[in-house]
Amino acid sequence: MRWTLKPKPDSDIITHLQEVLGVEKPIAILLAQRGITNYEQAKAFFRPQLEDLHDPYLMKDMDRAVDRVWGAFELGEHIMVYGDYDVDGTTSVALMSSYLSSFYDQVTSYIPDRYAEGYGVSFKGIDVAAEKGISLIIALDCGIKAIEKVAYAKSKGIDFVICDHHRPGNEIPQASAVLDPKREDCAYPYKELCGCGVGFKLIQALHLKRGEHFDTLVPYLDLVATAIGADIVPITGENRILAYHGLEVINTSPRMGFKALIAQTKKTLFTITDVVFIIAPRINAAGRMKHGLHAVELLVESDLKTAEEIAKNIEFYNAERKDADKKITKEALIQIQENNEEERFTSVVYQPHWHKGVIGIVASRLTETYYRPTLVFTKSGEKLAASARSVVGFDVYNALEASAEFIEQFGGHKYAAGLTLKEEHYDNFKAKFESVVAEQIDPKLLTPEIEIDLELNFSDINPKFYRILKQFAPFGPENRSPVFMTSGVVDSGYARGVGEDEKHLKAAFRQEEDMQPIGAIGFNLGDKITALHNQQSVDVVYALDENEWQGNVSLQLRLKDMR
Repeated sequence: MRWTLKPKPDSDIITHLQEVLGVEKPIAILLAQRGITNYEQAKAFFRPQLEDLHDPYLMKDMDRAVDRVWGAFELGEHIMVYGDYDVDGTTSVALMSSYLSSFYDQVTSYIPDRYAEGYGVSFKGIDVAAEKGISLIIALDCGIKAIEKVAYAKSKGIDFVICDHHRPGNEIPQASAVLDPKREDCAYPYKELCGCGVGFKLIQALHLKRGEHFDTLVPYLDLVATAIGADIVPITGENRILAYHGLEVINTSPRMGFKALIAQTKKTLFTITDVVFIIAPRINAAGRMKHGLHAVELLVESDLKTAEEIAKNIEFYNAERKDADKKITKEALIQIQENNEEERFTSVVYQPHWHKGVIGIVASRLTETYYRPTLVFTKSGEKLAASARSVVGFDVYNALEASAEFIEQFGGHKYAAGLTLKEEHYDNFKAKFESVVAEQIDPKLLTPEIEIDLELNFSDINPKFYRILKQFAPFGPENRSPVFMTSGVVDSGYARGVGEDEKHLKAAFRQEEDMQPIGAIGFNLGDKITALHNQQSVDVVYALDENEWQGNVSLQLRLKDMR
């Protein structure tokens, strides 16, 4: 692991924050690292306010989108709410369809079949809309590259309003309105909304048009917070406000679908991390293993008993997903080893029988193992489909763009993307992608980096410090849970391996002889135990959390690495 200590911010800013906020120096440094320089910014950070959300009409085409949807209401048109089968897509559809259905009865939901239709807007979906007499499709979390599909829909008398957050291509679809803060001609102040977030801005604008009070939109924020967490967008600006208040809804008055999912866990208080690792995989499992509409049904259901039945089925799909994920990851690792590809700059693997619903998860697992840009391919109809994942600091979307001569279709983000290509182009693509990455990547990015916020003394760690630290949440990209380093600590003689095969490390460190030791847990660090023998001095990198044991709560170090 590469240890990188973040530069210390301007000392005048640190001193000013200490004075105006009455906080210790470590807290002032952490705030300054997050771009906070004064009292007002700190107040907005610690107490995110819904009033600070931007005017939705600042987004390019918002007036056109509202006019078209409003026109549909006035003429009694049938509206299809269309979204992808992942968490961002299904929460977006649940959000838009439940909001519209609360006052308008000509609304239907549509999620494309992952296997028959693939990602994004499909010709089949448009045909279904035409058969049902639908004249307006609101596409969420997709559509920004659907040039041909939107033109095809227009030929059938169907208009599109697109709410997307992916990077546009060279051309914007000829839809009634295209909402995407990443459009070059869009001056919207915040660019990092997820698809559900863009959908929420349309709802916000419609709500203004209806003259309704904003408070009645708050119950929908549980869906937005879930999409923000699952889609790994930055937890800054509007996303931070939406996630903060969405988590409050999940923890105080969740919709029936969430209540049913939460009942299957032992958690009582959900953080954004819990949403990402507990709620999101279950919502995703429906689209991965069966059909995304099951997730939408769960998220819009108002009867708890029915929601519990749907949640039970989704739990079954999630168990299936886990089995497939484990099996395919094992096969993919063997393929890399048998082909002697450990020294390449990329991991590109393919088997026609691999389950299309889990190749994205497998790509993430392979990236964790070999830490390099990774693509996992499977057969999808007549073509091959792949999920791409990248390492921190490397833009896999740009690398795919540079390899586009062999690709049929691709889309996504800097760190995660999807693509399709013809089977006969697989070997050429694999070679091209390897050469592009080899040429573009800084070799140091192929070693995982631990970014350290601050060097801390154990004497700085106390309940008040941790209490303030917890208020830095919700954590996520660009607002990670703070990581600390402490030098010259020794184990108190407590160190031991725990868990299956003793692969985890449990220890208790002290920095000075007369100090009370601080407990520590290091997952997958069991092999480091020899470094603690004979009271050897070590440097540790860690995050802080609480350990509850037999009713007693104490602060502990969650070790990330040591040397």
